[in-house]
Amino acid sequence: MLLFFVMIALSNGLCIILSRAINGRLALVRNAFYASLINHVIGFIFLSVITLFASSTFAIDVTNIPLIAFLGGVIGAFFVVINSYVLPLLGVTFTTVLAISGQVISSVVTDIIQHGLPKNIHLQLLGITLILVAIGLRYIKKADQN
Repeated sequence: MLLFFVMIALSNGLCIILSRAINGRLALVRNAFYASLINHVIGFIFLSVITLFASSTFAIDVTNIPLIAFLGGVIGAFFVVINSYVLPLLGVTFTTVLAISGQVISSVVTDIIQHGLPKNIHLQLLGITLILVAIGLRYIKKADQN
């Protein structure tokens, strides 16, 4: 059963990269906000159709949804706009490395805020340092090529 979930997670990674590449191309045609708009409109239509067929009731009571829950959509929109903007400039691989690095760093900070300093903070800080060094080396290599 674990293998099934691992395969789903790997498929998710594939979808993220394909989505970034497609949105990056679309951003070159128009701009990043247009790419994000198209991405979200098509996503909304797709999820609406899936939801209509997948569940027997489609009633949504927005009065019971906490206001902060809507922040995820705003953050998601920024995520798509930012990726659509930087991907044509930095490429798929470097954009992905930077995005994952940002996720790792912000995850460590979030865990510290929520749970205090972990016992293995030195390992987490070492991991963040290695990420930053790797990004720096990539940046230096790219600057040397120009």
